[in-house]
Amino acid sequence: MSELLAGVGRCDITPAPGTPQGGWGAQTHQRGLGADMPMLATALAISSGSETVVVLDVDAIGFDEEWTGRILDAVSALTGLPRRAIRFSCTHTHSGPNTFRLGNISEGLDMVLSYLDGLPLRIAGAAWQALQNLRPARCAAGSGRCEIGVNRRFHVPGGGMAVGRNWEGPVDPTVRVVRFDALDETPLATLVHYSCHPTTIAWQNQFFTPDYPGAVRQTVERELGGTCLFLQGAAGNITPRGGFTGDLAVYRRLGQTLGLEASRVALSIATLPRGERFQGVLQSGAAIALYDDQPVEPERPVLRVCARPVRMPVRNLGDPEPLEEEAGRLRGELNRLRSQGAGEEEIRAATARATQAGWRAATARNFHGKQTVDWQMQGIRLGSIALLCVQGEPFVEIGLRIAAGSPFPHTLFSGYSNGAFGYIPIREAFEEGGYEVWNGSVFSPDAAGVVAEEGLRMLHELAE
Repeated sequence: MSELLAGVGRCDITPAPGTPQGGWGAQTHQRGLGADMPMLATALAISSGSETVVVLDVDAIGFDEEWTGRILDAVSALTGLPRRAIRFSCTHTHSGPNTFRLGNISEGLDMVLSYLDGLPLRIAGAAWQALQNLRPARCAAGSGRCEIGVNRRFHVPGGGMAVGRNWEGPVDPTVRVVRFDALDETPLATLVHYSCHPTTIAWQNQFFTPDYPGAVRQTVERELGGTCLFLQGAAGNITPRGGFTGDLAVYRRLGQTLGLEASRVALSIATLPRGERFQGVLQSGAAIALYDDQPVEPERPVLRVCARPVRMPVRNLGDPEPLEEEAGRLRGELNRLRSQGAGEEEIRAATARATQAGWRAATARNFHGKQTVDWQMQGIRLGSIALLCVQGEPFVEIGLRIAAGSPFPHTLFSGYSNGAFGYIPIREAFEEGGYEVWNGSVFSPDAAGVVAEEGLRMLHELAE
């Protein structure tokens, strides 16, 4: 079997001061003041000779179909890789630039469009660099536990559902880590996988941040060396324990907490295991057993890729025309209040109404008349390790089900990959209602089951 090769690349994608932010319907400002921490596009290239893939970790809330297509086309053109071999994943930070709610921008639209125009080639450059840096490598995986996340489906006393803290709700505290080393056991790259919304830094904040994933990367690179990539998990209904704040120290603390656990796990992983051989006994103050621990070259892992659309059931979203009229009216009202210098709370409420109406109108327009939609799923096998991803925002229960049924000892299931927005709630959530169901999802109650079943089917195919 051909030897395993791995390489990393990185590009700074921090927006300029003055670029609009857009991760919150409750924010009253539009332009960001600057960056608290650099925002990055990081690439890991993996090759076995017969197969080559690139995994991209990008600090962004996400991109629509058009911009995802532009980015994937740029990566494919520069690297020569087909789309099926490119995994484009976003951390989903909510304190980055506005890359998806452009209709709400009345100030600084030219800057965000300039930022978007430059992104495809910058991200492609990181992927190209990773391929140039390919070198012989070994990899292995492990897992730990960190509890910076909590279920966010909060039952409001007296009735209703809000995004808050549900301490009794399902959560996945597992920290999954994949370590890549050069043949001399020098760290090349560390993949850290965790399921939690990067919503620590919220509407009060005017600085661009990668949220806690950025602090995770900094911590792991400091403690271990090499380059760290963060892969978001199934975080549709998981929020940070200390989220919705403007205090920048909070996301750094949460990220350091998770990063230290990931570093502990990574340091315990042996990419070149050693076999124990008893040599004899040395007499000292006590009889001391002597051993000769010899390295045992592991079997080189199989690298395999599978990518295909999954047919997802869509619910009836209503007639788009009246929804678009309502969204236009609310955007006009918001712009009027801004131009008149209205109070902060009045602008905040108007922004929330315009944001929610815009989402309802856009989803109704995009999915009107459809009973199903093709949703991209991609799987990468690397020996006993599987990276499975899907578009949109799957609930954590989907990830737990896939991990439990996977044929691989180490399964990293993610959303937020290869474009598109939309929550994938479990069936029970439709009975409870709430934001993720009625404002954030286009799918029917059957969709979560489809993702889990198709995901497990793909994993078993990769394992054959």
